[in-house]
Amino acid sequence: MPEQVSPPVIAPSGPVAGSVEAARMAAVRRYDILDTPPDGAYDRVAALAARLFEVPVATVTIVDEDRIWFKATHGLEGVTEIGRDPGLCASAVLTDDTTVIPDTLLDPVACSNPLVAGPMGVRFYAAAPIITVDGYRLGTVNILDTRPREISEEDSATLADLAAVVRDQLELRLSALHVVRAEQERRRIEQEKRQAEEEARQRAERDKAAIAAFASTLQRTLVPPVLPAVPGLELACHYKTASPQEVGGDFYDVFPVGGGRWAFFLGDVCGKGAEAASVTSLTRYTLRAAALVDADPTAALNALNTALLLDAAVGTRFCTAIFGVLDPARDGGFTVTLATGGHPPAYHLSPTEEGGVRVEAVRAKGGMLVGAFAEASFASRTLHLAPGQGLLLYTDGLTEARTADGHMLADTGLLDFLARRPAPVSAGALIDDTVALLDTLPDTERDDVALLALSVPTADAAPAGITTTVHSAAAPTADVSVGQENRRP
Repeated sequence: MPEQVSPPVIAPSGPVAGSVEAARMAAVRRYDILDTPPDGAYDRVAALAARLFEVPVATVTIVDEDRIWFKATHGLEGVTEIGRDPGLCASAVLTDDTTVIPDTLLDPVACSNPLVAGPMGVRFYAAAPIITVDGYRLGTVNILDTRPREISEEDSATLADLAAVVRDQLELRLSALHVVRAEQERRRIEQEKRQAEEEARQRAERDKAAIAAFASTLQRTLVPPVLPAVPGLELACHYKTASPQEVGGDFYDVFPVGGGRWAFFLGDVCGKGAEAASVTSLTRYTLRAAALVDADPTAALNALNTALLLDAAVGTRFCTAIFGVLDPARDGGFTVTLATGGHPPAYHLSPTEEGGVRVEAVRAKGGMLVGAFAEASFASRTLHLAPGQGLLLYTDGLTEARTADGHMLADTGLLDFLARRPAPVSAGALIDDTVALLDTLPDTERDDVALLALSVPTADAAPAGITTTVHSAAAPTADVSVGQENRRP
């Protein structure tokens, strides 16, 4: 293998340098990413880089005017930023190519960098620039080692691909903000035409709060780390990707929409990998934002359909989704309104007088794929979730799982399995049992699986409060479920 050296850094000087840097910093500010809280999507890129290249340290950085700010770090705990000293990130961001320094002590610029000359003693450094669609270099995805080493051209291309994944995440974040802000502005204008000045002012304030609430959701990962504690309801979920090396396209969420009401959704983006995950990000952000404006489930799916068709980065990808709203009922249960967009049916489990469980497939007539057709229509259905009853939502990775004889589990197999569950129905037990079923099936041709269960405890089942149980195997590196409980008095 030929010896690798860092590419020459050709930087403009004088007034040209100032104008180039000013334009680059304007691009950095446009994405509004500096000093934002940790985000699991970027953390996973850093972790994946460290694992792929077998290095102790990997980072995702944004190059600011006078500092290098770390959006994500792996193996570099407690460090959020360093000075913009030449030699590493500040130099790597000046070129469109991947920078590789096999031995930093032999590099006349890098050898004086604090990460090299300081206690950390970095001896190897490689970085790929994060380049926007309009050509601006915002920062870098970096891998560092404490010993000299070399990487292949294929490895350099892989590092560049990881930088492109970060770029796509930033573009989707920006795109989602534009879509929601445009929708909010349209609604604000319509409301001002119909209502008096005072009413319009109050609604504009609520719209402003909704935009702020949506902006905070952009910092969350593709899958929520925990489920919220919903008074009077038990929630449980499970998520596992098909392969530790792939990012999944399944998604789910549960969140409040005001007035004691709660919204939830679950779905599946067409395809796998980084591109599908990017669409998943846009899908989750859009559904949350739409529900804050109008909690009607069919309106939420219509908003998502419009967002997917308008975003050129999505291409021909589409998704299936089921979206529901929970309204507390006087009997301690909930009125559930479900809208579907090309998604498998939910299953409603109810205890029978004989001590068994009756299972009903909750299907709404109609409900087309989301993001496939501009004229798509979506249907909804309402049911009552009483104490002792449960509701199971899932992606097709469950029903398409193969049994030992090579046949799909299919709807009939799932229906038979659910009919043998004990009564009263518990969301936690339902997820535990379904995960145990999946564990008995072969791993061949396994797809991503997302499960979300809801149940209403009986009066004697939860005298001390409601338990929310999360089975999380959502990270691409995870291969087992981890239980977690939050008890609310």
